[in-house]
Amino acid sequence: QVHLVESGGGLVQPGGSLRLSCLASISIFELHTMGWYRQAPGKERELVARSSLGVSITYAESVKGRFTISRDNTKNTVYLQMNSLKAEDTAVYYCNGRSSTLPEVWGQGTLVTVSS
Repeated sequence: QVHLVESGGGLVQPGGSLRLSCLASISIFELHTMGWYRQAPGKERELVARSSLGVSITYAESVKGRFTISRDNTKNTVYLQMNSLKAEDTAVYYCNGRSSTLPEVWGQGTLVTVSS
């Protein structure tokens, strides 16, 4: 069974930065697509950023130019660098992994709160 564990969430002031990490229990070479999603209170879960095969990267329009997704295959970790954070970025952030041979997997989520 594959596990994803997020870390790095917390409270940050508007304009600040955070880096989220997602550690996989298997080699992320086996997860052709890894991404970050978020869910704000009262809203549906939405895609934030996605990296497919480490080549194709997709960002939500609302985070383009501010967030960066990256993968460190040697550490089985995916990162989400978040800069210029806004109050509307407040949400629980989830890591997601997809494989052609394994069931889709989600992390437990990490809370990001942007507030002064």
